[in-house]
Amino acid sequence: MSLLKVSGTKIVDEEGNETVLRGAGLGGWMNMENFISGYPGTESQIREALAVAIGQEKSELFFDRFLEHFFQDEDAAFFKSLGLNAIRIAFNYRHFEDDLNPRVLKESGFKHLDRVIDLCAKHGIYTILDMHTAPGGQNPDWHSDHGGHIPNFWYHKDFQDRSLWLWSELAKHYKGNKWIAGYNPLNEPTDAKHTRLVEFYNKVHKVIRAEDPEHIIFFDGNTFASDFSHFGDSHTNWDNTAYSIHDYSLYGFPKATEKYTGTAEQQARLKRSYQKKREWMDARGLCVWNGEWGPVYARRQYEGEATDEINAVRYKVLEDQLKLYDQDRLSWSIWLYKDIGFQGMTYVSLETKYMKLFEKFLAKKHRLAVDAWGADDTAVKEVYQPLIDHIAQEIPEENRNLYPAPVWKWEDRVARLARNILVSEYLVREWAEHFIGLSEEEIEEVARSFRFDNCLKRDGLNKVLMDNAPKPAASQAVSA
Repeated sequence: MSLLKVSGTKIVDEEGNETVLRGAGLGGWMNMENFISGYPGTESQIREALAVAIGQEKSELFFDRFLEHFFQDEDAAFFKSLGLNAIRIAFNYRHFEDDLNPRVLKESGFKHLDRVIDLCAKHGIYTILDMHTAPGGQNPDWHSDHGGHIPNFWYHKDFQDRSLWLWSELAKHYKGNKWIAGYNPLNEPTDAKHTRLVEFYNKVHKVIRAEDPEHIIFFDGNTFASDFSHFGDSHTNWDNTAYSIHDYSLYGFPKATEKYTGTAEQQARLKRSYQKKREWMDARGLCVWNGEWGPVYARRQYEGEATDEINAVRYKVLEDQLKLYDQDRLSWSIWLYKDIGFQGMTYVSLETKYMKLFEKFLAKKHRLAVDAWGADDTAVKEVYQPLIDHIAQEIPEENRNLYPAPVWKWEDRVARLARNILVSEYLVREWAEHFIGLSEEEIEEVARSFRFDNCLKRDGLNKVLMDNAPKPAASQAVSA
C-alpha cells in the first residue's frame, strides 16, 4: 500500500498509477441525520431530549451501542464484495470537542472512528474523513446540526478557529495512515459572501499541512458543493488537493417536475448540470471528486403499489448519471451506505425493534413532511400554502430570493423554516419518550436494529454500483 496523491486531474498511488475511488458515504453514523436514522430535528436535539427522558446513563448507552452496531466487519465485507473501494465517513465535531469545553480533545471520539477506519483497511477500502458538522454550522441545513437556518460558522471567528484546531488534531492523529485517502474539511459550505470560504480553505490547508504534508485534501465548492465560480486562482495555494462536487439530480426526487424516461433532452439536462459544477476545475486541469450524489427511493409502506414503478425510474436516473461519470473516469461517493429505507444501499428491516417501536411515529413524520430531504408534502401542502401566498402578496419578487437561492427557492425556504425547523422541534420529545420504560437490554435491542444482519439490501441499487465499480486503467503511470 502507498499513500494516494493528486496528479493533475487524477488520483494516483506512489508509483503514479491511477486509482479511481468509487464507493459511498457513511452518513447517519458519527453524524446522525433525521431521514437516515429515523428521528425529527437534529442530532444534538435528540441527544438532549433522550437524556432528559431516560437519564444520561441510558441515553449514552443507546448512542454508544448505536455507533457500535451501525458499522461492523460484515458491513465492510459486503461493501468490498461489490467491488467498491472507498467510504466517505461523515462526522460531527461534537465527538471530539464540547461546546462548553472548547479546544479540549475528547479522545473518546476516536473509539469508533479508528475502529471503522481499521475495518475498512482490513478489507482494502480507503476512507475519506468528512467534517459534516462544524462548530456553529457551516450551512443552513439539519445535517450541520445547529437547529436553525443561519450558518453562524461564517459570522464568528471562534467557530472557524475551533475547526482549524480540530483539523490540526485529526491530521496529527492520522498522519501516515495509508488507508485514509484524504480529508474533506467542510461538507457543503454555504458562504453568502463567497470570499470567506476561500479564506478558510487557505487557513485549513496550512493547518493540515503543518501536521500532515501527504494526505489529499478534498475541498467542497460553495453553496452545497455546487459553485466554484469565486475561487479564482486560489488553487495555486493548495498542493495535493482535489475538488468536490455534489451532483444530485432533481429527477431522482419526489419533487421532479416530470417523469424521467431518459429522453435526449433529459440526458442533456443531466450532463449540463454535471458539467456546470465541474467547469472551474476543468478550465484549470484540476482533479474532480463527486463526494455526494444519488436518488432517493419509494417505500412500500408509504408509496404502496407505485413503489416498484417509482424506483425503476430512480434506477434509470442513477444509470444515466453513471454513464457520464464513466466517460471521465470520475471518482465518486454515492449517498449513502445505510439508513432506514429511503436511500441506503442497505436499510433496517421493518421487523426490527427500532422500526416496530417507531412505526407509527415514522408514519406521522412522513405525513407531516418534517424531514427536508426528499419530502413529499402532499398531506400538508394546504397548511403552508396560505403562508406562501401571504409572502408572495406582501414581499416584492426581487426581495424573496435570499441566499442560498437559487438552490433554495423562496417557497422551499418557507417549508424549511416552518416544517423542517419549527414543527420538527415539537416532535423531538415525542421521539425520545418512546424509550421511557425500556430496560438496558431492550435499549441494546433497539440499537442492534442497525446491525448488518438486521438490514436488507437494496439489490437494484447495489447491482448498478457493482457494475460501475472501479475497473483497472491501462497499465501505465500518470505523469506528474
